[in-house]
Amino acid sequence: MDPLNDWRAQRAIRQRILPLATLLISIILAATQALLQSIYSKEPEAYHTSVLTGDAWVIELLTGHPGLIRCELGVHRHVFLELISALRRMGHSSSRFVSLEEQLAIFLYACVTGLTIRHIGERFQRSNETISR
Repeated sequence: MDPLNDWRAQRAIRQRILPLATLLISIILAATQALLQSIYSKEPEAYHTSVLTGDAWVIELLTGHPGLIRCELGVHRHVFLELISALRRMGHSSSRFVSLEEQLAIFLYACVTGLTIRHIGERFQRSNETISR
């Protein structure tokens, strides 16, 4: 057995598993957040009830099939990441509740789909006020 080949095989496996583990953890955290929010929410009915939050959806787009992010946001993964880098260099950052990546995804999704603020809010599980900012 060649130790170098074993190491390469293990590295390849880790590179495949990491995005899936990240997605799984995001989904679990989103489900936990949704459950806790429904328990402690003062509102009688929650409008945004999807388990997949906007942030989790963005992670899915970034770690999933390369064609998915292009289809949903209109840009390739490397372009999206470069836009994030450029925005950070210009001084933009995540807000208290919405990551910079999700903010960019909301903007691109709105441009690509032309949907109403209400529909975009449902996709990202955000209020109309958050989407329109």
